[in-house]
Amino acid sequence: MTVKELKEILMEFDDNDIVIMSKDSEGNRYSPLSSYEEASYEAESTWSGIVGIRELTKEYIEAGYGEEDLVENGVNAIVLYPVN
Repeated sequence: MTVKELKEILMEFDDNDIVIMSKDSEGNRYSPLSSYEEASYEAESTWSGIVGIRELTKEYIEAGYGEEDLVENGVNAIVLYPVN
């Protein structure tokens, strides 16, 4: 994904949404951006937290998500995922 494509995607979202980066388990590898999703983010500390769905829509229910996947005390966020 290019910067231009990412800018176009991010223009769809509220300027006050925060961006959360996915990381690998060792924290020492880098990978191009593969995908993104709207989410709700709840901080557990100043450096990490949990991510869940914002709203239990028909599409999420059909995909197998339920009430336990909601993060109701979180803030709106965009999660970015690497290729690897």
